[in-house]
Amino acid sequence: MPVGLNRFEPRDMDGREVFSFGAGKGDKKGMQFMSDRSEQIQRVLRMARDADCRFVDLRFTDLPGTWQHFSMPISYLDEDLFADGAGFDGSSVRGFQAINESDMLVIPDPSTAFVDPILEVPTLVMTCDIEDPLTRERYSRDPRNIAAKAVQHLAGSGIADSSFWGPEAEFFIFDHVSYDESANGSFFTVDSDEGIWNSGRPDENLGHRPRHKEGYFPVPPNDSQQDLRSEMVTALLDIGIDVEVHHHEVATAGQAEIDLKYAPLIEQADNMMIYKYIIKNVARRNGHTVTFMPKPVLGDNGSGMHCHQSLWKDGEPLFYGGPEKYGMLSDTARWYVGGLLKHAASLLAFCAPTTNSYKRLVPGFEAPVNLVYSQRNRSACVRIPTYSPSPAARRVEFRSPDPTANPYLAFSAMLMAGLDGVINKIEPPDPVDEDIYEMSADELAKIASVPGSLEESLNALEADHDYLLVGDVFTPDVIETWLEYKRSEEVDEHRLRPTPWEFFKYYDA
Repeated sequence: MPVGLNRFEPRDMDGREVFSFGAGKGDKKGMQFMSDRSEQIQRVLRMARDADCRFVDLRFTDLPGTWQHFSMPISYLDEDLFADGAGFDGSSVRGFQAINESDMLVIPDPSTAFVDPILEVPTLVMTCDIEDPLTRERYSRDPRNIAAKAVQHLAGSGIADSSFWGPEAEFFIFDHVSYDESANGSFFTVDSDEGIWNSGRPDENLGHRPRHKEGYFPVPPNDSQQDLRSEMVTALLDIGIDVEVHHHEVATAGQAEIDLKYAPLIEQADNMMIYKYIIKNVARRNGHTVTFMPKPVLGDNGSGMHCHQSLWKDGEPLFYGGPEKYGMLSDTARWYVGGLLKHAASLLAFCAPTTNSYKRLVPGFEAPVNLVYSQRNRSACVRIPTYSPSPAARRVEFRSPDPTANPYLAFSAMLMAGLDGVINKIEPPDPVDEDIYEMSADELAKIASVPGSLEESLNALEADHDYLLVGDVFTPDVIETWLEYKRSEEVDEHRLRPTPWEFFKYYDA
């Protein structure tokens, strides 16, 4: 039997049993929360004993979206740890505290515990929330806290009590990568045995390599990484993360996709952090390297993270409007789409948050850059999947995000944009099902596009973020810190650097 908690038990209010949300001592919900949490803690302690764990590893996510951790001997795993937490230096974490107020606490969430399938020394892992050690309040810049507040805001809105999320994160599996950046030079090179550029290699060449844009999805031997992806999926399943499908993606050189089954917002964001960790490490122990960069290869498809999302209330789907409606969408779903499209430019500051993201989001290719919605057109920013007529399957797919996004922030921002659309009954532009590439210049001029650079998306966020502040979900300090960090550490640094392409293009000027 795999070791790990059942991470897919029914959850109230989109995972809110993990949080007390200020329930008082005399509050029945608060008492039930404490009882449930006590039971979860006892399960964690049994799990650690049964697996003979030697260490407990406490993990949290920094503001840009990287998983951080530290480990303690298993003797420190007791009931007090879940109440008192463990301290760390918040000034050394990107986007967190100043050095004069650096002390912070991580508080383990017992519902997230699993035994790490990668590490040789048996180690129990838990995802943590972050608190101020003096006030014991949740930290405003903790991405998981932002997600918790988004879930609470949804429940308090009266519109819905649950949201479900199904991200489709794509990535490349390479056999080699090297890169460097210095004052007098820069370079990168990636390689994959299945890259079509290796078709003329004289040594150990057995052929069968997917050509550019033809990796979706012939059987082995063209798909050389079936077993590797299956090993990744098995590791995810063994710790309780449900996977729907895996396959080769469109690009040559090892582009892949593994899709997680839909789950509530906080749980799915937790899953995404584990997903990236497992995939990178399974690849590494097999002699490969994985990147979630959106555009690591020139002239072929980039990697996105299409995000399927839906709202539910009292166990009923809210996005189904009946067979007579376009895409079978309800008014609620259509307005939700209207919110996504209205705020798409500012959303991409969180959903496509790197300079490399905009090497993928380029007009004229398959990339979803057109601010319209459609049942069929995959170059539309929002697609309505039509594989099933079931009301439960009715959802919207926002296709512009990529897997460099911090999932807690990206999912929360999309939810807030969609809710703004529902609350204000924002109508989206008319759906577009015809081939956009065949449209006339006059027709194309009527269709807006996503920003063309990270700088443009950040400017859009600065101008359009009031919808994120509703319910104190995102706070002004989060928006300000995000803008400052992204502009100074990424946009400005990118702008300053000459590139190999510029030497190729301009050296002989």
